[in-house]
Amino acid sequence: MPEREPVPYLPLHRRPRITWPGGARVALWVAPNVEFYELMPPENPLFTAWGRVSEPPDVMSYGYRDFGNRVGFWRVLEVLDRHGVRATASLNVAVLEHLPEIAEAMAAREWAFMGHGLYNTRFLYGISREEERSLYQEMQEIVERRTGRRMLGMFGPHASLSPHTMDVMAEEGFLYSADWLLDDQPFPIATESGRLVGVPYSFEVNDGPLFLGSHADDEFLTRCRDQFDVLYEEGAESGRVMCIAFHPFLLGQPHRIALLDEALAYVLGHERIWAATGDEIAQWYLKRHHEEALAYLASAEPE
Repeated sequence: MPEREPVPYLPLHRRPRITWPGGARVALWVAPNVEFYELMPPENPLFTAWGRVSEPPDVMSYGYRDFGNRVGFWRVLEVLDRHGVRATASLNVAVLEHLPEIAEAMAAREWAFMGHGLYNTRFLYGISREEERSLYQEMQEIVERRTGRRMLGMFGPHASLSPHTMDVMAEEGFLYSADWLLDDQPFPIATESGRLVGVPYSFEVNDGPLFLGSHADDEFLTRCRDQFDVLYEEGAESGRVMCIAFHPFLLGQPHRIALLDEALAYVLGHERIWAATGDEIAQWYLKRHHEEALAYLASAEPE
């Protein structure tokens, strides 16, 4: 028997039409990665400390990323506030325990919280099903206690997954995953039980791959504009999703913060844009389009 396809194929040109609130063409969500990089992380069979040192402590990597929490986050916050954007934090949940000022700032602005593991130095590789379940339960407890909100989505820490991640997420009441970089619209994810959808995330409009990959800084703004222009045109036929993902330790640098300001001004300067959170996109899709997509997939299956 073939293995279950985790994300059933749904070709763009033949799928049901998606609509957004108010007839919006593009649903925009902004996903800052609010992370905590441990100076002395526990052992993990596949942990390589970003390849810079053979074993911890990696003071340079720790300090570079801690800049994001000390300085970069607060610069980013000013820009998001200026544009009235409620972000979806891709959150290493331990931030809420270690850095209560950041927790309070996000909660006061009613940000959504998408789990990104406890720490960005603790991956899901090799984790058992029950260990993963316990991790999600611990993360939910911390988020609810510190912010009064519940996490509805997940993006694996350091983009790591286990073979059972999607199933455990659905069993634990999550609604969406941002791990599947394969679409410009939300899509159904097959699980053993429960509903789970994919909300498009991006490594293309993302300061991590760009800046850590030594691209010129202005490439970020160019990609934001160019990607939006195409999605906006296509969104006249069926709604699209655009994610602007970034890391405060990168985009929050003094010489880069203007890029975020200009990107948001450009996108939000258009009409028929739905500035949403990842939670809101997943909930809208589940309520109005998920069953239709499942019905289409069932009808398209070979007999």
